[in-house]
Amino acid sequence: MLKLIPLLALALLFSPPQNPYSPDNPDAPPNPELQRQELVNLEHETARAIMLNNATFFRRVYSDDFSGTLSHGQKVNKQQLLDAVQNGGGRFQSFNASDITVRLYLDTAVATCLWTSRGFFRGQQIETQMRVVHVYINSPRGWHVVAGQATQLPPPTPHPL
Repeated sequence: MLKLIPLLALALLFSPPQNPYSPDNPDAPPNPELQRQELVNLEHETARAIMLNNATFFRRVYSDDFSGTLSHGQKVNKQQLLDAVQNGGGRFQSFNASDITVRLYLDTAVATCLWTSRGFFRGQQIETQMRVVHVYINSPRGWHVVAGQATQLPPPTPHPL
């Protein structure tokens, strides 16, 4: 037994150190900057999916119990949002997400951004800007939007300043 102690000490001395924060460690805390970038990418993908009237993205990223409010005040669930994106009558020439801010709270995140769009709705040319808030929950399958709110900004008006 006493002969094993020096061997054990040598084995510990020459074994590579175990980093609890190593990416190979499944219990390592997530990297907040990587999570933040992933959420910024999801916000950009949301804008692109709207521009293309592509509901597939929303089926994958938005939770089944999603609850949201559109820019004109209408409450929507996931299916109603899918219908609005795919069949809402908007055809966009551009739809961009900018000024994206992400705040992380353990497995929850709040993303805010500015949507700027140009296109046609019911035969009329439109140019809009909206402030948007999305609430995300992180699960083993990735980040999912559980709530959202869009608020249309007033059109620019002439002013002296």
